[in-house]
Amino acid sequence: MAFSTQNSKGTTYFLHAKDVTLRGGRQQRLFYFAKAASTGSLDAVPDGYMVAESKNGLPVLKKKV
Repeated sequence: MAFSTQNSKGTTYFLHAKDVTLRGGRQQRLFYFAKAASTGSLDAVPDGYMVAESKNGLPVLKKKV
């Protein structure tokens, strides 16, 4: 089951991850939220991160301090 969160407006978002290759050849993992669960959806928030909400109501991942 994909990790989901609901914002203050009541919209449900699902957490996804995607591995990309940058121009210099370095690999990086991108995390993003989408309204529908699809390939690349994650079951839990990665260690060291927490879910927060931006000013406009979109969920974002932030590193724990």
